[in-house]
Amino acid sequence: MTQTVLITGATSGIGAEFARQFAARGCDLVLVARNGDALEGTAAALRGQWGVGVETIAADLLDDDGLERVLTRLRAEAPPTGPEAGPEPGPGPGPEAGERTAPRAVTVLVNNAGYGLVKPFADNPLEDEIRHLRIHVEVPLSLAHAALQSMRPRRTGTIINVASVAGFTPRGTYGAAKAAVISFSRWANITYGPEGIRVTAVCPGFVHTEFHQRMGARKADVPGPMWLDAGLVVREALRDTAAGKAVSIPSLRYKALTALARVAPPSVVARLAQRGR
Repeated sequence: MTQTVLITGATSGIGAEFARQFAARGCDLVLVARNGDALEGTAAALRGQWGVGVETIAADLLDDDGLERVLTRLRAEAPPTGPEAGPEPGPGPGPEAGERTAPRAVTVLVNNAGYGLVKPFADNPLEDEIRHLRIHVEVPLSLAHAALQSMRPRRTGTIINVASVAGFTPRGTYGAAKAAVISFSRWANITYGPEGIRVTAVCPGFVHTEFHQRMGARKADVPGPMWLDAGLVVREALRDTAAGKAVSIPSLRYKALTALARVAPPSVVARLAQRGR
């Protein structure tokens, strides 16, 4: 059965790399991002290179209407199968205008959308901090809840939550939000694993993406060896997810650093983590 993968924040960085690697595996995609033009460009490139089906949902996940459209798509059931169902739809941009086909059920959810704030908590407007918390905690939990409504009856499914090594350190509200995602993923993997559903928190460190530029951080302040390639992050994430791991920490260097963070004095870890992803 062809997998259908819904990815948020799918037009750049780690989200775009997830889209490429799933497309290379022959999976159909549902791409979610705010910029409709960027979405269509990404979708066209993936269809052209890999011949997979790609849906797009242009939505701001901090907007109630935008979030609801994605939740509705996640709750959708697979079309009927068998003699009465008719021929399988082929890969490509989808049906012609005016046609209606039942959407395939989403079998993999990748919660990737997010952003960072440069200033410390007390220096930001409270509304900025609340929106930051929503995109990193409330939104992925809402999407995971919707996905489970469809996955549990079928007793199969995968949820990948893009977290961060910051979740293992005292690092402001970003670290706190990612710690919540890591904790939830560990619990959900234990709870829903017996039902055939894998849940994994992917915890990268510094990754060569647009993430830091968008938040106004200086990439030059980070030593070169600390940077990871998005392709490596996603490959290791998919390998660890397939193995049923609740937490994926890409690269040996970050595995070692997170192990050190568990035993080092919190004040030291906090200083080292100030510029992390």
